[in-house]
Parts: sequence; structure tokens; C-alpha cells
Amino acid sequence: MAVGLRTVPIFYMIGTGSFMHSFFSTIAYRLEDNKWGSKFPNLMNKLYNAEIETTESKWVLDELKVIKQELSKLTPDKVIWDIDDLTKLPPWGDNIAKTITNLSNYFVTSDGKQLLDIFENALQSSIDIKKPIKIQ
Repeated sequence: MAVGLRTVPIFYMIGTGSFMHSFFSTIAYRLEDNKWGSKFPNLMNKLYNAEIETTESKWVLDELKVIKQELSKLTPDKVIWDIDDLTKLPPWGDNIAKTITNLSNYFVTSDGKQLLDIFENALQSSIDIKKPIKIQ
């Protein structure tokens, strides 16, 4: 089943649940020293687990700027598919497009868009239309 970000009435498609979990797993393991939500609590705890309000969307956008910068310093082989089972690999293994040069551009949605851009657009929409946002 596909997951995405919803800020009523808009739905931003992302992909499978395991793909979304990989994004969060990579952040927790690589950027938060395997301490989920320790550095990016608004994204990793609040948005991951519940709906967030417009004011919190602003905080998540700030966290995403740092995440994007830090992920850009990591090579694609550093991706974590599942923080709960570090032996799991992405279904495509290491067969990735040449355009993927680091972890900031590794995560591409099922319709070919950069995941970080989708997050930024969805969060900005939440702010603009003054509606909460959640993963669905």
C-alpha cells in the first residue's frame, strides 16, 4: 500500500511504507547516532507518529534543511533500509541511477520526484493553507 503526506485536501504520494521507513531509518541511524528523534524530534517523533499543526510544520522545515545538508555528505552505500534489521537491503540492492550521488538525492518517490522536495512542498502547503499534515 502506498504512503504519502496529507494536508487536506492535498495528498503527496511517496511510495511504499518500507521506502518511507528507510528514509527515517537512515536519518535516525546516520544522523542521530541510532537515537531516533534525538536531533530532529519534530520530524522523527511528531510527524512520524502523528498529525502536526502548521506551527510544527515550520519546525520540521528547519530540521529538513539540516538533514538535507548532512545527507549530502553521505554516499549512497550508507543507506539504511530498516533500522530494526540492519541486514536488510533495498530491493534494488546497489543498482541505482548514476544521478544518485549521495543520500540527499537517493530517495526518489514512486513517481520520480525527490523525497526531500516532496516533504518541503507538503510542509509549505500545510503552512500556506493553514491545515495540519500527517503521514498516511
